[in-house]
Amino acid sequence: MDTSDRPGRLAVGVLGAGRVGSVLGAALVLAGHRVVAASGVSDASHRRATERLAVELTRPDEVITRSDLVLLTVPDDVLPGLVAGLAATGADLRGKLLVHASGAYGLDVLGPATDLGALPLALHPVMTFTGRDDDLVRLNGCSFGVTAPAMLRPVAEALVIEMGGEPVWIADQDRALYHAAIAGAANHMVTLIAESQELLGRIGVEHPGRLLGPLLGAALDNVLRLGIAGLTGPVVRGDAGTVRKHVDALILAAPEAADAYVALARLTADRALAAGLLKPEAAERLLDALGGNIWT
Repeated sequence: MDTSDRPGRLAVGVLGAGRVGSVLGAALVLAGHRVVAASGVSDASHRRATERLAVELTRPDEVITRSDLVLLTVPDDVLPGLVAGLAATGADLRGKLLVHASGAYGLDVLGPATDLGALPLALHPVMTFTGRDDDLVRLNGCSFGVTAPAMLRPVAEALVIEMGGEPVWIADQDRALYHAAIAGAANHMVTLIAESQELLGRIGVEHPGRLLGPLLGAALDNVLRLGIAGLTGPVVRGDAGTVRKHVDALILAAPEAADAYVALARLTADRALAAGLLKPEAAERLLDALGGNIWT
């Protein structure tokens, strides 16, 4: 479908043509906008700019000059310095849509540019980006954590929908907690599963992923549908003896994993107790097995 003749098409610049920036830029191209310039420092950024965005890398000031909308898709810790640097160079930011894709930051990080007339938006795709070609497909239907000034909310919503996403409005002061919630779920899940695969591999299980796949798929489905009521396993059953065996085995095999297991078992017991799924007397037995207080 030819979208180039739609009204309101924008010249898009990408500061940071990495995994996220190249995908968001490509999604905006599919919506009929034009990526006109991009910047980056790595060989991978150069490749993505050429293959996904059909532009060559250039200087950040050139990206700003050529663009109506600028994607600031750099690592979180780099973002404040980038914005401050753009403001300090005296780049003409008046009327430019300045969009960052950080989950942890809201609009304040764009303050130095906003003071110079930039129009700030925070559009964070709730998706993992691996650098593979299917990243763009995954963007379709995913949620975006969106923060925008009131007058720019329609613009933010339109951009997210054009990229195939669904806007979820996040108050500026809630961005850090929002990001902690989703990053904790996704990132820590990967760590826990990778740890489980390694432990199973140590005892001779040839295909740990095949063993874990159906169980983890069912567990994810349960929690997304039922919340904490979908919890199963020894903690919610109050099987303190089994939990203690787990801890003892992990202390011998992987002490660092034992610490994580104890912390998560305490959190699980606390949630189960609060939800009425675990009886107080069973919680006391678990407390002894875990060697600490599960109440705060």
